Amino acid sequence: MSTTLTINGVEQQVDATPDTPLLWVLRDHLQMTGTKFGCGIAQCGACTVHLDGSPIRSCSFPLAAAAGKQITTIEGNTSKVGQALKKAWDEHAVVQCGYCQSGQLMSATALLEQNAKPDDAAIDQAMQGNICRCNTYVRIRAAIKAASFELS
Repeated sequence: MSTTLTINGVEQQVDATPDTPLLWVLRDHLQMTGTKFGCGIAQCGACTVHLDGSPIRSCSFPLAAAAGKQITTIEGNTSKVGQALKKAWDEHAVVQCGYCQSGQLMSATALLEQNAKPDDAAIDQAMQGNICRCNTYVRIRAAIKAASFELS
């Protein structure tokens, strides 16, 4: 069965069953490996992508529900906000192992696109469910704040 998806502004045809998780469509069918598999039950956030601008967990999101929507992956996260966050991530040495970082950046991008000046509580709320095994949460929060100041 063929499904048309719009990923990072480009239409893609995918031959997969409608219940295939979007994560596996991205990784296995389209070789877009920036989005990571973490837990498979939508609890860790490593697989976070944007669907019509909102963060979703692609490991549990069926292909059929993504048809006709705008999907943005870490590869397409090139907005002004995304660029500011990537710069702040580097400046604050957020990355250790790096496995969770694409999901962290996608959640942080959605946050700053909706709330340009989040306080600690808003950051914690938006980033809830993005697990970092290296425990760099303090640096993640600092980088989000730095990107927020750069954007203002």
